[in-house]
Amino acid sequence: MWMKRLKNKRVKNLLWINLMLASPFIGAFNDSSRFTVMPDKVTNNAVTQVSINGEHYLLSFSGLGENKTYQAVHNKAYAYNIKNNKWQRISPVPLSRNNLALTNNLVGRLASVATAIKDTAYIFGGYTVAKDHTEVSVADVYSYNVRTDNYTLLAPMPVPVDDSVALTYQQKYIYLVSGWHNSGNVNLVQLYNSKTNQWQQATPYPGKPVFGHAGGIVNNKMLICDGVAIQVHENTRRNYQDEAACYLGTIDEKQPSKIDWRVIKHPTNRARYRMAATGIEDKQQIVFVGGSENPYNYNGIGYNGKPSQPSNEVWFYDFPQQIWQIKSSETATMDHRGLLLIKDQLLTLGGMTANQKVLNTVNTYPLINEK
Repeated sequence: MWMKRLKNKRVKNLLWINLMLASPFIGAFNDSSRFTVMPDKVTNNAVTQVSINGEHYLLSFSGLGENKTYQAVHNKAYAYNIKNNKWQRISPVPLSRNNLALTNNLVGRLASVATAIKDTAYIFGGYTVAKDHTEVSVADVYSYNVRTDNYTLLAPMPVPVDDSVALTYQQKYIYLVSGWHNSGNVNLVQLYNSKTNQWQQATPYPGKPVFGHAGGIVNNKMLICDGVAIQVHENTRRNYQDEAACYLGTIDEKQPSKIDWRVIKHPTNRARYRMAATGIEDKQQIVFVGGSENPYNYNGIGYNGKPSQPSNEVWFYDFPQQIWQIKSSETATMDHRGLLLIKDQLLTLGGMTANQKVLNTVNTYPLINEK
């Protein structure tokens, strides 16, 4: 993934929606002062949240430190108790013995994804980075228990992926949508059953296979947007193209492996790379935050050789009305692996801002104003 180059592409519209451009700011964005800063600066970290006996915890797993070199790729992990407003270092993310990377003393990884079911966090894959920039996708899947600070190795992914999207359904199933595997993207939707610790394949992703995309789920509807696809040529080496595309997948409630995919009109026709996204069930919305229009290597430098700049756009897709609304935040960020929701605020943990600066802040984004 070292020499990826990209350009924009349009997507045909199959559903009628309305694009609404609103006021430049949503209330008082990025009031991060109420949250204690993270113990370390980190980006490209897998994040999720769990609730235990009414207490909420934010979790960050693995990622990249502020030096942004292969040596800054780590397996550090952190937990934040919202009630106590306190971060603490927790046990680092393990790497199972069947990984070649372990024999090469590579324990940290990038582009993992995390999600949660009730009080248990789940961490999937990612990739290791060697000194010669060799990147290897990791098959490992772990659950994490906040109470015991303990990881449990689970059944590995059938096809190891990184830079994927993980979505939870019915507090039982986890979908891994597309992503990168060693030397190329896959169109697979890999379905994990947390009750049986087993995998199966769901209806494949209908668009071009991508990495660095983002998505959320509300009830049985998932929305996936953007990412980077491979472009193959006749007489020259392949290159890589950002993909401005959104797909709505409706899960069959009786057969979770069956997904009815449809195209959704893109909100801007300008693709974003490594946005943060989540679903908001009570509002029936999927929200996308930040990202960059210029996809980049892990150091924040675009595959075109230009420093990537973060976006301050926030996209809201409303299911009942089938419309997009676009707002702006005060702080532009990128390089996220997930978006969290606590009460009336959306959160990103760490990430990058302008000039490839790695953050240690909890950045906050209020929900869209009620009409």
